[in-house]
Amino acid sequence: MACVPRTSVVRSLKVNDTGYGSAIFVGDLVDFSPVSYVYAVQREIPVFYGDEGNLSAYPIYSASLPKARQEPVVQMDVTNTCPFICAGDVRVEAISTASMVQFGSVRTIRADTRVKNIRQLLRGLPPK
Repeated sequence: MACVPRTSVVRSLKVNDTGYGSAIFVGDLVDFSPVSYVYAVQREIPVFYGDEGNLSAYPIYSASLPKARQEPVVQMDVTNTCPFICAGDVRVEAISTASMVQFGSVRTIRADTRVKNIRQLLRGLPPK
């Protein structure tokens, strides 16, 4: 896909929070491939053993991603009557893990976030 570059103009942009592997782009991109692996352990009693976080122990981190379905090639002609991509005042509350906010063109995006949550909670009566 060939894109004729255009100029991106943003009057103002306010972003409160950006997660790991995320980005903000004003302008054109060819490829964007953010990756984020998260290993989260929540314990009711905070005990740390020191040998935690071996990602190879969890298949979620090494499993291959499903391939996107290939759409048939479509011939199209695009005429941009304006050489600018214009945005006024933009407010973004949060950009999550391995994602993006962009004003411009992008050829391909391949985002990969893998999260393993482990919760170790007490059973029965809480300790004294």
